[in-house]
Amino acid sequence: MLSFIFRRLGVMALAMACLSLVVFFLINLEPNLKKLAIGQLTQRASGAEIESWLQDNGYRQNFFVRYGQWLGVLQKQPNIDRETGEATSRFSYCNEPAVPRYSGILQGDFGCSTKFRQPVTAQLLPALAATGKLMFWVMAVMVPVSLVIGVLAGMREGSRIDRGLSVASITTTATPEYISGVIFAVVFASWLGWLNASAASATNSGITFYNFALPVMTMAVYGTGYIARMTRASMVEVMTQQYIRTARLKGLGFNAVVLKHALRNALIAPFTVIMLQFPWLLTGVVIVEVMFRYQGFGYTLVEAAANNDIDLLLACSLVSVFVVLSTQLISDIGYALLNPRIRVQ
Repeated sequence: MLSFIFRRLGVMALAMACLSLVVFFLINLEPNLKKLAIGQLTQRASGAEIESWLQDNGYRQNFFVRYGQWLGVLQKQPNIDRETGEATSRFSYCNEPAVPRYSGILQGDFGCSTKFRQPVTAQLLPALAATGKLMFWVMAVMVPVSLVIGVLAGMREGSRIDRGLSVASITTTATPEYISGVIFAVVFASWLGWLNASAASATNSGITFYNFALPVMTMAVYGTGYIARMTRASMVEVMTQQYIRTARLKGLGFNAVVLKHALRNALIAPFTVIMLQFPWLLTGVVIVEVMFRYQGFGYTLVEAAANNDIDLLLACSLVSVFVVLSTQLISDIGYALLNPRIRVQ
């Protein structure tokens, strides 16, 4: 098991390196660089001024040199003021030292956010913390509810309970977040007046029940139906196995058969689906956070993309890749823990 984990960690590092190179290339295409320069200058900046800004800030260096500087394996050189000849920092509002230095991802320096005018870590870490709280409560609501629905439907295949729960699960899965979010906002905020539909900044006004409930409900409802359907299908298959019939012939009660014999084996397939919800939540929060003005990871990613914030976009991409690869590793390890017959070779 340990050798498998170490091999997978090595594959994860290689995958992150390859994907970071691809993302770095795409984000640093010429149109994006020009938009970044215009954003730092003015809309009326001439082509010569744009080219001068890109040259002064190091964006005209060799691609692999810039990639190595971003990683932290090559030294970053300070900018040289053309009038005074003195070394200056690239972005004054990030207090970058005006000296040659190794400062990149490997050193924990993710660069400077040109949109929020502060170091990337100062913007990204609070956003990840806010989204982490949102994702925790979504999973805390979504997983137990979906497992209960799936188990109840699978235990009574073909019954009215099964048909009713299946219809409800399909309906929620077929409704996108941007539709259910609007419905919840209209029903609970506009009609009933129970909740504040505007989820204010988590960093400024603090997270409260009133600005937190609607985003959690919107994301939890969409994922609940999908997990419930997978749990039901797995439960139906397990309930027809020979060892379940043997347990019943021994005189065990129905609840004992379900809880002790069927449920653990039935959770193997839903466990995979549950772990895949984490990458989905990272994409789902983009829609929900923008809709409810919840300033987390998704909101930050949209703002960075809209304003060509290169360093912040690269950091968000690394976080997304890390979450996807990590959940896949945890999912593989969870197989062996849930079912002793499964062994990782």
